[in-house]
Amino acid sequence: MSAYPSPPLPAGFNARAPEIAVESVPRCPVCGERTRRHFACGYDYELETCRNEWHFWQCNACGVVWLDPRPAVDTLGIIYPPHYYAYAMSDTLSPLALKGKEILDQFKFNAVLAHAGSMPTSFLDIGCGDGRYLNLFAKRGVPKERIYGLELSEDAVRRLREQGFQTYSQRVEDCTEIPTASIDLATMFHVIEHVADPLRVVQRVAEWLAPGGVLAVETPNVDSWDASLFKGRWWGGYHIPRHWTLFHADSLSRLFREAGLDVLHVSYQTGHSFWMYSLHHLTRYSSRSPSPRLARWFDPLKSVPLLIAFTGFDLLRRAFGARTSAMLMIARKPTANDQACPYT
Repeated sequence: MSAYPSPPLPAGFNARAPEIAVESVPRCPVCGERTRRHFACGYDYELETCRNEWHFWQCNACGVVWLDPRPAVDTLGIIYPPHYYAYAMSDTLSPLALKGKEILDQFKFNAVLAHAGSMPTSFLDIGCGDGRYLNLFAKRGVPKERIYGLELSEDAVRRLREQGFQTYSQRVEDCTEIPTASIDLATMFHVIEHVADPLRVVQRVAEWLAPGGVLAVETPNVDSWDASLFKGRWWGGYHIPRHWTLFHADSLSRLFREAGLDVLHVSYQTGHSFWMYSLHHLTRYSSRSPSPRLARWFDPLKSVPLLIAFTGFDLLRRAFGARTSAMLMIARKPTANDQACPYT
């Protein structure tokens, strides 16, 4: 069980939530350093799946932030329940929110494809959820037999396989079905922070990439305004206890380089849900003045007007060069020519 006895639950928290099994992670999951400093703590404020209090630490060497202890692997079915939003995005968000997300996705993929150089002939989405990105590339002409997806939910994978996609209910570390050096474009959008061994995962994806293939990763950015403002407990980017490793631009770049990839580009995306969840957690669970009724206004899955407002706020901030709480990093697998002529 947890190395830290959990204090009394926040007011209004699910009293029937179980205390789940954990495993110790004493070393930085990226560089292996043991020296660290306490960064943040909190509960599963979003889904109330467990009663454990969780602790984040920051590596003194590379700046990576990680959860220790973290949920044991056999508890994943508890912390990712069947109603987890990523498994049924189209059923969870309003039509207006879905349309807005589709527009933002188009801008994001346009940037990714600009750095890829051409439309890929094969695509892999890790953490494919309900398959919206798989369908996006199918509509752009990539054959479904060349479109792969990995997802933990067996139901989501089954539905996508029935549509003709090559999907598997496996972790990256365990998957052997994807051919080596076969993928032109791989995406991990808000996935790398969920995995146990981020370096091994990126190394495995690099093996699947064809020479010159591109990996695009979107992940929370701990070097952002809202991350600093809500740092100690309430920041929505913690997504406790499902986010296990968090980065800033320098630490994520280091991860890519150690996996043998060349970083091409970093940009910042809207972090509207992180702003809203931060305010939701603060107003819903603060011991000073909890206000469940006010907190409902900050639920990004239900409050469309505020979702639009915070999206616009981050778009405006980004236009002026601000580092928002979601970063997109694009990296490329070197080709034989790159290796032969490293200075060209």
